[in-house]
Amino acid sequence: MHHCLNVDEIVRLIAGELVSATERTTTVALACCNKTLKDPVLDVLWETQCQLLPLLKTLPEDIWNPGGYESFQRLPTTQEWSRLREYARRMRNLQENAIGGFLSHQVLSVLQSHASSEPLLPNLKTFTLRGTRGDSIPFIPLFLSPRTTAFNIVSFGGGNLRGTVTASMITNLSTLCPNLEQIGLYCLPKDPIIASAVSGLLLTTNRSTLRDFSANLLLTEEACKVIFKLPGLRKLQAHISGPTALPTMMLPNLTELEIGHDGGHDWLQGFRGASLGKLVVVSIHSESDSIDDFLGAFASVALTTSLSATLLTFMFRSKCAWRPSYRSLLPFTQLRKLDIEFSCKFGCSSTIDDDTITDLARAMPKLEALRFGDRPCETPAGVTIKGLSALAHHCPHLRSLSIHFQVASLDVSEMHESTSSDDCAIPREDCALLDLDVGATYMPEESALMVALTLLRIFPRLKWIEHNCEGWEKVAAAIELSSELADHSNKKPMFA
Repeated sequence: MHHCLNVDEIVRLIAGELVSATERTTTVALACCNKTLKDPVLDVLWETQCQLLPLLKTLPEDIWNPGGYESFQRLPTTQEWSRLREYARRMRNLQENAIGGFLSHQVLSVLQSHASSEPLLPNLKTFTLRGTRGDSIPFIPLFLSPRTTAFNIVSFGGGNLRGTVTASMITNLSTLCPNLEQIGLYCLPKDPIIASAVSGLLLTTNRSTLRDFSANLLLTEEACKVIFKLPGLRKLQAHISGPTALPTMMLPNLTELEIGHDGGHDWLQGFRGASLGKLVVVSIHSESDSIDDFLGAFASVALTTSLSATLLTFMFRSKCAWRPSYRSLLPFTQLRKLDIEFSCKFGCSSTIDDDTITDLARAMPKLEALRFGDRPCETPAGVTIKGLSALAHHCPHLRSLSIHFQVASLDVSEMHESTSSDDCAIPREDCALLDLDVGATYMPEESALMVALTLLRIFPRLKWIEHNCEGWEKVAAAIELSSELADHSNKKPMFA
């Protein structure tokens, strides 16, 4: 054997390359024949599992009741448990879809009793559960260990979901996993007992290791004072209720902030003079019935920080009908993505016109995605061909657009006349727009070809039209055909 294979790092690099190849069966066979490769290959093969079933399949078939892996007909022997543990110790990442789905309480109880003295997955680093029944929540700690650093539950629901049981499991997390770096608790039931447990978890977690905290429940005042002053935190999702006053944020390493709120604007004062030197993403979800001038209130405090120079993504979501004023966002010149949601359910809420969109385009030339509204409604309002042309001219990197616009203005023969007074409104040939969402914008069938030609004149790389209104099928088909022809013409001939 070559002496290089005595170096563990080299052997594990080779194992990783072998496993990443498509011929896994051959790789396993090779590892079985070579003791040097056996452990590294098995480590890579078992490192990440999408469910627990492959581990259970390492037990003999005859221990299972006929019909699958839902229950035991006999208990595994000591030797059979040892074989299972041989693979279990290699697992580092587990992404289970649903505990309590194919696993019965009998199987879970047997696994739990066997792991009473030692964790079932002693080296597990990341645990992600995408769904769980309420009566299976007490079994979640079975899959954790002191080495677990990332814990995520995406959805709670189904079965008999009791707040006390869920709260107890959450409370014990910091003891079971003393060095958590990531905590994600999504779609939690809005239960005061569970909310209190989440706040308690935050207060008892090792604050020097925590990097990512996400929970959709209201935190206590004491927990808020902690979470908004953690210098090592990089990602934060939290919920704020009522007229809550936040402490001045001291989060110098935070890159992503997501806030849900159902009250006024008082909590925004936490931004005033805040230390947010690395913050690039701000996402705000409002459940309030009154929005008022939220964008103005946000800008007034955000401009006391470094956000005007660092912010790349700003999203504000609301299901309310409101008429936002966008001028307060003009100082945020580095934005790549701007997404402002409002509802047109009870009448069009869009305030976008040519002047507004032109001012935004000039101020934010690096925009890659722009979305105003839930989706464009059927009201013939919004920007005209002049505004769309200005957007294409000033924002050459724009790839995705959803905006109210006036179909009647899209006439390629009138483009020169409508833009002649402003040379900067003439579209550039290199605008990168690929995806245009027109929602329910009304489209006269007889105008389809003209609209398609005009859109392609403004956005020559356009490929996809997303719509939920009749009349746009022909536009989409014409643009798709044009894209296919362009792709075909750009291909080099097979034979020179």
